[in-house]
Amino acid sequence: MSESSTKPILVTCGLPYANGKAHIGHLRTYVPADVFARSLRKEGRDVTFVCGSDAHGTPIVVNAEELGITPSELVEIYHKHFDETFKQLGVYFDAFGTTDDPENHNRTLDIVNRLIEKGYVYPKTIEIAYCPKCNRFLPDRYVEGTCPHCGEIARGDECDQGCGKHLEPGELRNPICTICGGPAEYRQQEHFFFKLSDFSDYLMDYLSNELGGTANARNYALGWVKQGLADWCITRNLEWGVKFPGHDDLVVYVWVDAPIGYIAFTEQWAAKAGDSWEKYWKNDGEIVHFIGGDIAYHHCIFWPAMLKGADYSVPTAVVASGMVKIEDKKFSKTRGNVVWVGEDYLDHGFHPDLLRYYLASYTSHTRELNFSWRVLQEKINSELVADLGNFLYRTMLFAFKNYGEVPAGELEPEVREEIEKALKEIKAAMAEYEFKRAVDSAMALASFGNTYFQSHEPWSLIKQDRAACGQVVYNCLHLAKALSLVFEPVLPQTMETAWEELGQEGDLHTILYAEALVPIKTGTKLVKPRILFTKLEDDRIEEMEEIANQRVKAANAKKTAGKDKEKEPAKSEGMGTAEDAKSEKAKLEKLKAKEPEQREILPTIEYEDFAKLDIRVGKVLLAEPIKKSKKLLRIEVDIGEENPRQLVAGMASYYTPEELVGKYVIVLVNLKPAKLCGVKSNGMMLAADDGIEIVTALTTDKEIKPGSRIR
Repeated sequence: MSESSTKPILVTCGLPYANGKAHIGHLRTYVPADVFARSLRKEGRDVTFVCGSDAHGTPIVVNAEELGITPSELVEIYHKHFDETFKQLGVYFDAFGTTDDPENHNRTLDIVNRLIEKGYVYPKTIEIAYCPKCNRFLPDRYVEGTCPHCGEIARGDECDQGCGKHLEPGELRNPICTICGGPAEYRQQEHFFFKLSDFSDYLMDYLSNELGGTANARNYALGWVKQGLADWCITRNLEWGVKFPGHDDLVVYVWVDAPIGYIAFTEQWAAKAGDSWEKYWKNDGEIVHFIGGDIAYHHCIFWPAMLKGADYSVPTAVVASGMVKIEDKKFSKTRGNVVWVGEDYLDHGFHPDLLRYYLASYTSHTRELNFSWRVLQEKINSELVADLGNFLYRTMLFAFKNYGEVPAGELEPEVREEIEKALKEIKAAMAEYEFKRAVDSAMALASFGNTYFQSHEPWSLIKQDRAACGQVVYNCLHLAKALSLVFEPVLPQTMETAWEELGQEGDLHTILYAEALVPIKTGTKLVKPRILFTKLEDDRIEEMEEIANQRVKAANAKKTAGKDKEKEPAKSEGMGTAEDAKSEKAKLEKLKAKEPEQREILPTIEYEDFAKLDIRVGKVLLAEPIKKSKKLLRIEVDIGEENPRQLVAGMASYYTPEELVGKYVIVLVNLKPAKLCGVKSNGMMLAADDGIEIVTALTTDKEIKPGSRIR
């Protein structure tokens, strides 16, 4: 990507498959894409960031049938799951739809009809696997057999166990029906093909001279083009999906309508924002796709050919990530080598920014990423805690204690030069999709800040010359401001806290990098800072390692017993099993069962009954885990009394301690004291609970004096 470009830029991510839970492999794509989009906005670029759930394809139909629910119900479960998980991780899309939305059905039909009109789609009678026992044609996941290229066991559309080649209907040898397990046979049926072969010359030039992004995606695609391209069958025998024009018994292949989702989601954003989707897909705006490396063929060959044939704009860049390992082992859900974002990370109270930092800074984006709990601990403790966090906290605490505001001073040339250097390096690295290099440059600025603070010894200087010390502190506070800006794309939540504690005005997430060179304003009031990053202790890491080990042991035992029947989806975004969906289905059923109870009118009470409750606003001063419990937090709250109240609240699954500190919460003060896990609770923090999975603390919409009564 050119640093000097001023064109509007659309950033997309490969669509998560609405068939299972979010795991860390997904975040290898979504977190860097979010970092990239945030950084572009800080450069002043016009950026739109879209994504959505991939709702079609045979895996969804298969899982829905196993569960006895409709495909749309299954999609609803996992679409909501991904939407909520992304937001928890600070990944915010301007539009997040599904490929079953009306916009995508309409746009897919428009493109397919245009390709038909231009002669790029044609009918052909081919051999399709058919199960005589089930009396049905067998698309994709409904059939398994032997790969004609390497002889390994393969699925109907891909040799997933062997050479990895895409397979057309009818290519699979020795087909077997995955529904009944019986032998299948081939029968003739008319299907429709896209003339991919017509685009060989165009794709060779496009990949060689036009497409930007990462070399691993381009080179992989070029290898396929040089081998020669075969036409693609773009219809399937399914009821779930986008109907092929004029044929209600056929739907378009999922790899037709899934990428068209990028356009549909842009349309959804445009309708909401009052902007134009055509500026990206019909004009000369830039389009950057972030994808997993295993779907480069589809995004670098099939997708641009389809767009070119239908007279739409083609991608400007395709950014393909390296694969993910778990503790130096190949990522595999069936073998237990997986880290689930919810139950293995967020539910244990780990801050989202820590994982974002790990994913952005571990290695080059195109290289293999290994997730290790010990490496996570080392990086957080030695980099975020000891370097960035140390500088921010010691600077702001010293300034708060000794000045209470930003003291008088001027930005020194040396400090300005270091900030300018960091900004230049960060922008250059982002333009080359080198996120680790960008983070390293930002961290080098934090290291400079620590050296500057240490070498000037403000703790001694203030005793000798308060004005000279103020000059040092002024520059340190300006560095803290600059660090908040340059780290925001990677650490959006913690840097927002730092920005507010520095007394800076405006929304950090919309403020440009250039503000890092605007001198911090003398006289700005400061508040007592919080420690932004705390060490990951050995016992927490050991707990997570034990959970991982038990999962691997359980998977091995299951495999040994011959019960391992999980079917991996074809796409890198596929994730999950029928067991995952059963849990989510149970939640939906519980929610539906809850509705009549929620509508029930409770007995009327007298005002005197309500008046007996002493309910006040409290400000959370401290929150910390209780060692004997995974669910409880010990909380100290200012409720307007001489000393803070100690409460025990079951909020550890829903908030990190850092998220609660500073909140204005609602407290029932005159509740009889109780002991929970050996810790005395002298009151109750009130919360709302949907009865299933969402729990939120009741708060005020404005700051109000602690101790204010609820009437």
